Amino acid sequence: MVLETGSAVLMPWLSQVKSVLEAWYPGVQQGPALAALLFGDADPSGHLPVTFPQSTADLPTAGSAAQNPGVFANGSTVRPAGDRTSIRQVDYTEGLESGHSWYDAQGIAPLFPFGYGLSYTTFTADHLQLTPTTVQDTKPIRVRFKLTNTGQRAGTQVEQVYLTLPASSGEPPKRLVGWARVTLDPGRSQNVEVVIDPTSADHPLSYYDSGSQSWVTPSGTYAVSLGSSVDNIDQTDTITVHPSGSANNGK
Repeated sequence: MVLETGSAVLMPWLSQVKSVLEAWYPGVQQGPALAALLFGDADPSGHLPVTFPQSTADLPTAGSAAQNPGVFANGSTVRPAGDRTSIRQVDYTEGLESGHSWYDAQGIAPLFPFGYGLSYTTFTADHLQLTPTTVQDTKPIRVRFKLTNTGQRAGTQVEQVYLTLPASSGEPPKRLVGWARVTLDPGRSQNVEVVIDPTSADHPLSYYDSGSQSWVTPSGTYAVSLGSSVDNIDQTDTITVHPSGSANNGK
């Protein structure tokens, strides 16, 4: 089954097909690209940027008109008679638990998790090493590991690095902070490094405090996880962060 979709879709027919290839919007060369993948001339190496749910009942918006599609001031999804200016208001009651964080927090197993992707070969990732293990919030963190192609043909793997902030931050677990795309022949290994830069625009070690209107880096223990998806973690280790200041304003 080849899917050309713009987002996640339900697959009640999944057990009736041997494989699924999510092609998204492949463009004018979609024919040669799909043929190369289906006939094995090329190795699939994409990983999902979204979570695929098992049913709409698993979504954070399930059963709530205020969350989806939103309601007008009278609480209805139908525009009041004579009103041509007001718009629906959407209530995001899931808060920070959006995307894959929702499924983690609710204990819901998705159909396919964020970061999921298969290949015509197999890989293992081990020998995780974090340097340094005790840092200030401005010092880069080097995540090193060994990736091995354990299958019978050449292939490409996208190994992902996730970070979990201390519980005091109130942040959901396992935010994606980096990845490495590596192509290996069968039986070959490669030492890989991914750098987490605390000063980058996405503030990997921080959360936004709406009260102070600033980025805050909490002091404490951070979990660094290595995996082929958010739900398939190969190894986890920890670092200790001692912020250079109580807040990081993004400068």
